[in-house]
Amino acid sequence: MKFKAKQIAEILDGEILGNPEVEVSKLSKIEEGESGSLTFLSNSKYQSFLYTTQASITIVNKDFQPEKEVATTLIKVKDAYKAFSKLLEFYNQVKNNKLGRETPHHIAASASIGEEEYIGAYAYIGENVTIGKNVKIFPSTYIGDNVTIGDNCILYSGVKIYSESQIGSNCKIHSGCIIGSDGFGFVPNEKGEYKAVPQIGNVIIENNVDIGSNSTIDRATLGSTIIREGVKLDNQIQIAHNVEIGKHTVIASQTGIAGSTKIGENCMIGGQVGIVGHITIGNNVKIQAQSGIGRSLKDDEVVQGSPAFGYNDYNKSYVYFKKLPDLAKSIHKIEKDLNTQTK
Repeated sequence: MKFKAKQIAEILDGEILGNPEVEVSKLSKIEEGESGSLTFLSNSKYQSFLYTTQASITIVNKDFQPEKEVATTLIKVKDAYKAFSKLLEFYNQVKNNKLGRETPHHIAASASIGEEEYIGAYAYIGENVTIGKNVKIFPSTYIGDNVTIGDNCILYSGVKIYSESQIGSNCKIHSGCIIGSDGFGFVPNEKGEYKAVPQIGNVIIENNVDIGSNSTIDRATLGSTIIREGVKLDNQIQIAHNVEIGKHTVIASQTGIAGSTKIGENCMIGGQVGIVGHITIGNNVKIQAQSGIGRSLKDDEVVQGSPAFGYNDYNKSYVYFKKLPDLAKSIHKIEKDLNTQTK
């Protein structure tokens, strides 16, 4: 896809300084810009690159005045960083605006699919599935029976949606995700062998949820595993059966949440956090990376460590922890001096 400077300026409501007919077909960092690419300058630390970049078009702040001649065409906007972000979003929409149905694919006769759909090759859509408008289903995606998917969703290649799952509108699910697989439920018998407990619940994902690659959300044993509106999940996250995650909570990669735990709204959870089952985490909680959560947390707590405790207390304790070898030497010296004095 190629765009002229005048088209980009129109999208961004910007002012052109240079050639309005110059075309770009890719994006680049300003220090790595090459002919045919578009970049931006918002941080003065990178200003020197403006005079050497080979990028054809550069977005700059409206009040920016070049100190010398530039070869790149400038587009002046109110906020270069926000404008570039807007352009990235626009570019992504254009790139993902696929339409039609590739072959081969399987769509059950009882399935209902809205307009402006894209169904990639080798996609499977089961019985009684309901899919909204403008949904993009990329190749090799599996959608089981009785699944519902709202409008404007994107399911990237290799996503697996098990039966009875419910997905809201404006959701984005990246490659390798598995939604609605069995929860980890087993009971031992008298021989010490484990027998699976049937997992007959489902997964409910509300509107505007993003789920990163290779994340797994297990169906409930009974009832529902629920991901509330606006939740953002990074790659490689495990969410067990009957977990509930509140609105607008964000979770970084490699976090694992055990069964039946309830997490509140607007929480921030770092990477590689482990959370035990059957606890409640309040609203606005912040959990630092690599923490182990073994108890319920109240609203607004900020914790770190394994087992986790107060963030400020953790930092104070860590100062002493780093000095433990020196402290041990000091204690041994004091003990030696005391022994010498008592002889």
